[in-house]
Amino acid sequence: MTKPFPLQTILELMQERADEATRNLARLIANEKDAKARLDMLLGYRDEYAGRFREAAQNGLTQRQWRNYQQFLDRLDEAIEQQRKIVAAKAQNTALGQMQWQQQRKKLKAFDTLSERHFASENAREAKRDQKLQDEFAARVKGVRDQVDQGSGDR
Repeated sequence: MTKPFPLQTILELMQERADEATRNLARLIANEKDAKARLDMLLGYRDEYAGRFREAAQNGLTQRQWRNYQQFLDRLDEAIEQQRKIVAAKAQNTALGQMQWQQQRKKLKAFDTLSERHFASENAREAKRDQKLQDEFAARVKGVRDQVDQGSGDR
């Protein structure tokens, strides 16, 4: 009978931690992707608004309209710069999450390897035990045949 893996509880804990690290990494990647999408949206909106400003400037603008366009473009530039910082922070968080995920997978793999070695050892021990029983059985059968053969030769 095979002995259970003595570190099974730890192996299961490592699996749970690896699963949690995977979920966390997926969340971090999604957050980074969302932040990049917002940045792309702001950049697109700025390009569109700058195009409108150029077009309006060609048709003539009052000083107030000019100032309004400039102030709005300045606010867009500030928002874009802020979003770039957010994207950089999200990318850094994703990189950290990826490192944690890799560390958890490494730990899980180590315990999984120990588990595989344990069961390979147990299987080898079981096979050796079975072989010994088969050898003993074969020796008994041979002993009985020899006795039968000797008994028939005495007659």
